[in-house]
Amino acid sequence: MAHCKNLLFDLGGVIMDIDRERCVRSFRRLGFENAAEYLGDYGQQGPFEALEAGRIDAREFHRSISALIPGGADDGRIDRAFNAFLVGIPLPRLRALRELRSRYGIYLLSNTNEIMWHSRIARAFRAEGLDINSYFDGIVTSFEARALKPSPEIFAYAQQKLGIRPQETIFLDDSRANVEAARALGFGALQVEPGREFTDILKAQGL
Repeated sequence: MAHCKNLLFDLGGVIMDIDRERCVRSFRRLGFENAAEYLGDYGQQGPFEALEAGRIDAREFHRSISALIPGGADDGRIDRAFNAFLVGIPLPRLRALRELRSRYGIYLLSNTNEIMWHSRIARAFRAEGLDINSYFDGIVTSFEARALKPSPEIFAYAQQKLGIRPQETIFLDDSRANVEAARALGFGALQVEPGREFTDILKAQGL
């Protein structure tokens, strides 16, 4: 921790509050009764996973999900149900990111998808009248990298794109598997458990 120059953040469950059950309920209201089988707190399945991994685009995702709903559903209704996964970002966390950026390189590494990224996520980061690039020195998303945490491939992609060294970087994630994967690759890594704030965890480490 003494040689930390960079903080590499996960998004959902660390910076942005999420609610899987709200998303599942929203899809069930559309008639997608077994949505819970596809949606996890730390990883997705089927078309959801393929979208996050960049193997399919939004158009193919909409077709795939509509086919799983009796009678189908239009793109807008699917997107609204999907975005129900995301609750929002408390303003103190945005302020904390800006403060930390004055002392460290601040980066984002997120398993996410193009639908959420260009809608609910983008709006959440505009809450202070800024945009997402005002909070980070660099960003890697899984759909861009075409790889998902906890795979070594996405961490290697992040190192190359962001120009960061694992031994100088602390990674923060709510998933134990992702934290362990980062540690195995030489990163400092801290788990942000439910109900805890990343600011408190960093302060406890003297950061």
